[in-house]
Amino acid sequence: MKRYSKITPEGTRDFLFEESEQKIRVENAITSVFEAHAYKKVITPTIEFFDVFDSDNTGILPEDMYKLSDSRGRLTVLRPDNTAPIARMVATRLGKNDFPVRLYYNQNVFVRNKSLSGRMNEISQCGIELIGEGGSESDMEVLALAAETMHACSPEAFRIELGHAGFFNAVLDRMQLDVHTREDICRLIESKNYAALGDLLDRLPDSSEKELLQKLPRLFGGREVFATARSLYRGTAALACLDALERLYDELLQKGLQDVVSIDLGLVNRSNYYTGVIFRGYAVGTGHTVLSGGRYDNLLGTFGCDAPAIGFGVDVTAMCTALCEKINIDRPVRIALTKGRLEKSSVSLFKTMGLDTGELENKGRRLILPVDRYEAVLAKAPDVITYVEHGVCDIGIVGKDTIAEHASAFFEVLDLGIGKCRFALACPKGTDFFSGYKRKVIASKYPKVASTYFESVGMDVDIIKIEGSVELAPLLGLADGIVDIVETGSTLKENGLEIVREIMPISARVIVNMASMKLRKAEIEEFLQDLACASQVTE
Repeated sequence: MKRYSKITPEGTRDFLFEESEQKIRVENAITSVFEAHAYKKVITPTIEFFDVFDSDNTGILPEDMYKLSDSRGRLTVLRPDNTAPIARMVATRLGKNDFPVRLYYNQNVFVRNKSLSGRMNEISQCGIELIGEGGSESDMEVLALAAETMHACSPEAFRIELGHAGFFNAVLDRMQLDVHTREDICRLIESKNYAALGDLLDRLPDSSEKELLQKLPRLFGGREVFATARSLYRGTAALACLDALERLYDELLQKGLQDVVSIDLGLVNRSNYYTGVIFRGYAVGTGHTVLSGGRYDNLLGTFGCDAPAIGFGVDVTAMCTALCEKINIDRPVRIALTKGRLEKSSVSLFKTMGLDTGELENKGRRLILPVDRYEAVLAKAPDVITYVEHGVCDIGIVGKDTIAEHASAFFEVLDLGIGKCRFALACPKGTDFFSGYKRKVIASKYPKVASTYFESVGMDVDIIKIEGSVELAPLLGLADGIVDIVETGSTLKENGLEIVREIMPISARVIVNMASMKLRKAEIEEFLQDLACASQVTE
């Protein structure tokens, strides 16, 4: 029998009986909504040419695609996205006399996710595209349809957040930044990494744009967000986008959606792809986005047909997960703590916050414990990230070293300033690491951190992962140097090693699940504010 003949590839799965029936029910519920609003079904090939997606306007990284070649050696891919193929089809098969055209799809996409992440690489999607019609009326049509679609799926609770790519881009355009700085700002705002964003912006000249960007990750909530944004910034182009977004928000409230719609001006994902309103949907029961979409007026132009367009897609697989979970929506906010020194430091911070830590300090062998009105979960550092990413914990306290090596989809919201140390490159004392032509060998417990650093300096190295005392590798002649965490440097000195480059500082960080931040905003913000105050007291 062949080795892999009885299993499915990572990121794929079989659906049997009740699971397949539920998947069909969800798909039917969604497509019934689409058809009721006169959207027509289309089907595109599972295999497309790579060129369809090889553009900044698609926002898809080449390394995330499953690549193949056809009989003539041309590069093809398994469809990683549904919007670009539909844009190709409309641009080449329809004419502007056919516009506006309302289309829907129900087909799979294929995306390479990080190994062992628990995420699906084959994803069932249902979605719509409204092509050939711009303006607020089409925005409103699609947003209302997104809310109706979420309601039709009947999750325990859901929320749709709105942002505007034009607002963010108008601010950055005034700053005349290089491409890399612009991308870094976008990434840090999107992940709500307040500390790193502040460090980056500190290197830029003072301006009203800089002041706004520093506060942009926190500009999410209800109507108050608009007033706060206007008090911070008066740029004409940005305010025009803000006005347009507020009008859409008001119309949605008039439709009775005030309990499920919110604003997030820090919603800047794929800002080079989206051109107007952006939106996401979250459902209780899954830590991931279940719906995403926005206006993308530049995409069809890459296929030779300039036309406005807006649409969204529903991750059917994630929606089914949300519906299957038995969720207690009234459970306490759950905080994952890294066992060991960070656990003890967290207990001290909780005491400063006035929380009852008696159970946590007398835990015995228990791993889940009450901490006043919260619930603490004790886990190893990499598992803290996993639990938060998947939404079984709302908040995590973990070292930046673990985040750098295992980073995934969550918000990094606070630098606690405890557990301080640094990543460094070290080699045997008296050797010149950067001399000669020989390709260097690096030993590290953190191969991703090491690889990222050497890529940033344009140096080819071989990296060997070591699980134990990494200092042994150069002493035994296995490696020319090491990348490791350094606190005092005494261990390096005792083993004849010295630091030749400091790579990045490390401290304890607070991470938050993306869905929890939106669905439990008030509770989580209260905890974060109290924790931030406590961390300042203990410094």
